[in-house]
Amino acid sequence: MSEGYRVKAYGQPVKRYVQTMELKDEPALIARYRRAHSREGSWPEIREGIRQVGILEMEVYLFGNRIVMVVETPLDFCWDEAMARLATLPRQAEWEEFVAQFQQCDASATSDEKWQMMERIFHLYE
Repeated sequence: MSEGYRVKAYGQPVKRYVQTMELKDEPALIARYRRAHSREGSWPEIREGIRQVGILEMEVYLFGNRIVMVVETPLDFCWDEAMARLATLPRQAEWEEFVAQFQQCDASATSDEKWQMMERIFHLYE
């Protein structure tokens, strides 16, 4: 981890969204959540849906039971429209129900209600 993570170059300007959420503080559940987000354990329909709505990259980081999601999109991306469309795609509702068992929030909450948008308070580049 101290070596950093390589970031893809898109050949175009992009914008970034950062959200956070807490998982239930239970090591066995966190291990299952980690597995569900691995290349082997994640659902192909969910990955495809994320791409279909225009998201270029999505990363989830874990520290203890805190997760942070970083989403990179084209500059003309509309978050609200994309999330509304994503909610209608195949298996998305099933995925939300599945991951709710790991998340420290109301199981009936929508994805937008679970994930809290973070405010950027510093950046180095101009």
